[in-house]
Amino acid sequence: MELSKEIAANLLKREAVKVSIDPPFTWVSGIKSPVYCDNRKMIAFPEERKAVVEGFKIIMNQKGLKPDVIGGTATAAIPWAAFLAYDLGLPMIYIRPEKKEHGAGKQIEGHLEEGQNVLIVEDLISTGGSSVKAAEAVRNEGKCIVEDIFAIVTWEIPKAVTRFAEANINLTTLTDYTNIIGLAAENGIIPADQLETVLQFKEDPAAWGEKMGF
Repeated sequence: MELSKEIAANLLKREAVKVSIDPPFTWVSGIKSPVYCDNRKMIAFPEERKAVVEGFKIIMNQKGLKPDVIGGTATAAIPWAAFLAYDLGLPMIYIRPEKKEHGAGKQIEGHLEEGQNVLIVEDLISTGGSSVKAAEAVRNEGKCIVEDIFAIVTWEIPKAVTRFAEANINLTTLTDYTNIIGLAAENGIIPADQLETVLQFKEDPAAWGEKMGF
């Protein structure tokens, strides 16, 4: 099975991705969404967990990447970065959303040496803001190189594409909104008459809820 479809199937099988139009889900940002993804649930399932790590290794080999350090964003991506770093025998760091207000006041936990190449691992890409912010922290605080970010899922939101391009970061994901929703429709999780409504979300997430009357 194609990698993107295999990962999408695993997410749906373990109900890490849920779909609901009425009522929709509400993100922290206030955006109304027909989908909700919680990849943290996947750490509980060894086979599916292994598939994610092996998937990351496949795309690393395809892109010819040889990072010095694996970085995970706090908190959801920390276990994925840890699994990958352990499997590869590489050092690992994790990046907080903000600097600590006590102690050493660090945003990055772990050890970095100036000039190292850091591959950042994310669990989910929505608008891309937090991912780019993490990369900038590694570049500025860590004085290291970040050229690539890997994620399990992207919602394929246009704003994220722009953000990564402006930050000069390559985003590579194991699966995406189109594959997940398409497979959900094939499996009857999404009724055929609701498919187009769900697919419309990624084009303009901020306006989708109002457009649908929520």
